[in-house]
This record gives sequence, structure tokens and C-alpha cells, in this order.
Amino acid sequence: MTPTTATLTTNPAPAGAGGGPAGARGIRRLTGLKPTGHLHLGNLLGAIRPIVGTQYRAETIVFLADLHALTVPHEPARVRALTLEQATLMLATGLDPDRSLLYVQSQLPQHTELHYLLECTTGYGEAHRMIQFREKSTAEQQVRLSLLSYPVLMAADILLHDTDEVPVGNDQNQHLELARAVAGRFNAQYGQTFTMPRAALPEVSPRVMDLSDPARKMGKTGSSDAGTIFLLDPPEVIRRKVQRAVTDPGRTVGYDPRRRPGVANLLEILAACVGGSPTGLAADYRSYAQLKGAVVEAVEGLLRPIRLRHTELARDPGYVRRVLADGAERAREGAEDTVYRAKRAIGLLC
Repeated sequence: MTPTTATLTTNPAPAGAGGGPAGARGIRRLTGLKPTGHLHLGNLLGAIRPIVGTQYRAETIVFLADLHALTVPHEPARVRALTLEQATLMLATGLDPDRSLLYVQSQLPQHTELHYLLECTTGYGEAHRMIQFREKSTAEQQVRLSLLSYPVLMAADILLHDTDEVPVGNDQNQHLELARAVAGRFNAQYGQTFTMPRAALPEVSPRVMDLSDPARKMGKTGSSDAGTIFLLDPPEVIRRKVQRAVTDPGRTVGYDPRRRPGVANLLEILAACVGGSPTGLAADYRSYAQLKGAVVEAVEGLLRPIRLRHTELARDPGYVRRVLADGAERAREGAEDTVYRAKRAIGLLC
């Protein structure tokens, strides 16, 4: 998340939609990555690996959601650097730019154009009820208006591409439901305009937890650096983080997520890296030291080729920028068609 994305039955795209019905053009999947922090092991196992694994079986669109990174206080130079780093890592993990679309959100202005049209069909209460807005707004002294409206921008991100499926976790499902509600309302009021997206739930989705606090998810923000394995961490850092990972009282290795979450997290990471089940793997290790050694070896084996490929690509950032520019250009025609349909439907002269 090797986990795979489920294939769901999708609705046909509206008449005139770019690419035609899903049955004619294949299932179209969309994933956005927000450049608010360095990509980590949880991102790789939970999101990136399934994208790479399904790109030859579905139309795959990956965009770097730099506009979403502006909803909270940020450093402009850091947003730019993280955007380029994430693009480089996506290519290093195996995303094929000849097969998939990879671009930066802000380089396709149709995202923001459609955003405003959808705001005109979204209620204040709908946006205000979003869980992430409530959580983040309580932590900020000055809440930006964009933090309230960004779920509508997320809906625009999805609907812009006549998306059939969106891989989502539990923390993003509410945003997809808002996109479906807005699309359904727009279609009902102004005529069939948008494809109705559906959630694509992975058959297996490892929930990688913070190594120093197994009650909290490993994340780009909010989790500890000591408990987060970043994709570009060198081997000695990976070893140190795993060796210092929180375990549980007791001496035997067993899989019990409720009572022994620290050991369970290590077993789940190991299973995601090498295959097998956490319960089955637990029987192979007699001590926590043995288990941690195996996790270090498995994680390093997974990340080493990614780091090497990233180093090669980072030597030529111009190539990565060209890939992003080409992706935005290839995405533009379909995006323009979607915006045109929406503007005509809502009553604007085109």
C-alpha cells in the first residue's frame, strides 16, 4: 500500500467527457500527494507501491498537490523543494511517465477554475463539517480561508479528470464523499456534467505506525522524526530508528495488535516488505533483537534501489521538471474539456 487496489464498477463518463466512458478507455485512477513533508515508509507501502503496481492496468494520474500545502503556514522554498523531491521519488519508485500522468497541481490552472465553480454549488456547512478542518483550525491561531475551502478544491481535483476511482484511506473518505455529493448536486441542477467517482479500497493496506509511538500513524507531519522511516534515510539511520523502536513487555515475539502494538507494528512492516502474514512471520523469531534485525534488513532492501535511483535522477533536475511539464500539458486537454462542460452547464458564456 504487496497490496493491490480493488477494481470497482464505475459509472460511464458524461456525454462529451474527455476519454469517453470508462469501459472504452479503461478505469481511471487519481492520487494526489501533498508536499508538506518528506515521503516515508508508510507512504510507500500504503499509497505509492499500489500506484506503481497498477499503472499498466489502469489509467493512472498522480499530481503533487502544492496548492493544498498553502492552507497552513509554510515556507515557500520548502514547498518548492519538497514538490521536486516528491516528483523525483515517484519516478525513482517506478512510476512510468510514458504510461502515467505525473504533474504539479499549480501548473494546471483548471484545478482552481473548477474549484470556484464547485464552490458555487457547495454549502458552508458541508465544508465546515470536514473533520480535518475542525482538527487543524483548533490548532491554528489564525485560520486561513483556504483551510475551509480546500475540500472543495480536492473535489475539483477529482472531478477535473473524469476520475472513476480514488484510492482512499479512512482519513480521506469524508473528502471523497463531499466530492460525490457536490458532483451529484451539480449534475442534478445543471445537467449531467461530471463522472461520479468511487473509492478504491486496497485488499490489504498496511497501517504503518510511528516506531516510537505505535498508537500514532507514521506521517509526513505530526509524527516524530525518530519514529518515522523516510525514503531517503541512509542505512545507519534506518538501523538506529528500528533498533530504538518501542516494543512491549515480554520476551517472546507474537502478533497481538491490541495488547502488543509495538511488536505488531514491526511484524506488519516486515510482512509488507517481504510477504507473508505477521502471524506466520512471528514464529520465525525468538527475540525482539532478531525481529528488529530482520526488519532493518527488509526495509533497507526495499529502500536501497529507490535511494540509488533518486540519486541518479537528482543529478538532472531538468529532466524531472520536463516530465512534470509534459504531464501538465498532456492533462490540459481533458481538463479544459471538463471546465468547458461545467461552465456551459452552470450558465457561463464560453
